[in-house]
Amino acid sequence: MFSNSVWHAPRAVRLQPSQATVHWQAIALALAIGTSALGAHAQDILTFEQALRQAAERSRGLVAQHAAASSAREMAVAARQLPDPTLKAGVDNLPINGSDQFSLTRDFMTMRSIGVMQEFTREDKREARAARLEREAEAADVGRTLALANLQRDTAIAWLDRYYQERMRDLLIAQREEARLQIEAADAAYRGGRGSQADAFAARSTVGQIEDRIAQVERQVLTAKTQLARWVGEAGSQSLGALPNTDAVRLAPADLDTQLAHHPQIAAMFKQEEMALADADIARTSKRADWSVELTYSQRGPSYSNMISFNVSIPLQWDQKNRQDRELGSKLAMAERMRAEREEATREHIAEARMMLQEWQSNRERQARHDDSLIPLASERTRATLAAYRGGTGTLMSVLDARRNEIDIRMERLRLEMDTARLWAQLNYLIPVGHEVATSRP
Repeated sequence: MFSNSVWHAPRAVRLQPSQATVHWQAIALALAIGTSALGAHAQDILTFEQALRQAAERSRGLVAQHAAASSAREMAVAARQLPDPTLKAGVDNLPINGSDQFSLTRDFMTMRSIGVMQEFTREDKREARAARLEREAEAADVGRTLALANLQRDTAIAWLDRYYQERMRDLLIAQREEARLQIEAADAAYRGGRGSQADAFAARSTVGQIEDRIAQVERQVLTAKTQLARWVGEAGSQSLGALPNTDAVRLAPADLDTQLAHHPQIAAMFKQEEMALADADIARTSKRADWSVELTYSQRGPSYSNMISFNVSIPLQWDQKNRQDRELGSKLAMAERMRAEREEATREHIAEARMMLQEWQSNRERQARHDDSLIPLASERTRATLAAYRGGTGTLMSVLDARRNEIDIRMERLRLEMDTARLWAQLNYLIPVGHEVATSRP
């Protein structure tokens, strides 16, 4: 507090060198302690964004999808190469009886042979196989995006569930403290002859009911903490930060068709369709047979000439109509099936997203109704019955009934807000954060 007199700047006090040193050391120590305390407090807070980030960092599902994509890309490189050559060695025409029995050199027909065989797979077939594996790698990449979207959605819901369960617990605890004050008032009125013993018992019963609801919510808080720890680990037990902005979603009702074309699950089905078409391309190239070349060097006895042999092998596709053509038809039919399933799934996702948007907007309107009328009216009723009771014109039962009604309405408001936040998370993370989509505000 400053006096009305003129304020004068304090005179500078000259410290001795030792005193100045101690003075600044004390200030530095205080700042260090304060900074470390603030840092420790900040580390004990789990914000919504930190939860999403930690869930992604510790996810093994994302690692698995990345490994699957790397595996398919490595196989695509291998598929473009020719098959390995085959080394062949053996003995031909070895006598098993007579004077030349088991001799490798005396009979002119006996030959020790060594050779190599190479299969020449057609280049278009190798490219088709590599393309199929590349589509598989792309499907794994899309699968990682889908896993990330599901991870962000589930982590967001777990964080929001715990946040609102704790708010419900805090609300009930505050109401319990007010109800305990009502017990004291009822006891005082009974002792003073202004109230009945039934009123005192009713007040205690109300507190007991609130404590039972607190116990239920405490169990739900523990469940929510366990679910959050499933995604973020030990950080799931830390205090939660501020609630994220849930007043806007990243989808617009008018552009759902365009936006959900980027939905990871639809994209994954599109990649499945591309893989089926790649299988059809492989079957189409199989209608042209590969061929193999074999070169063999044969050594005979010292009295006979050595020989080489050269062979070419080509499969005879004598029944393409019932083999190769049937296989191609099967692959094309599978591709058509993938296309039809993708189109059906797209319609389903659009309908589900539109319904969730409608429910989200309806819930927000209900929240506004609670804030504008239901909660204020319930609070006014409680205050009015309490004033009447204190003035001797009302009953304690009316006060307790009004208080229960107010608690129920406030709890309903929190549950409605929690359901709305869950819808927000489901809508906001249909597509993982990082993909650009339009923003919708009701």
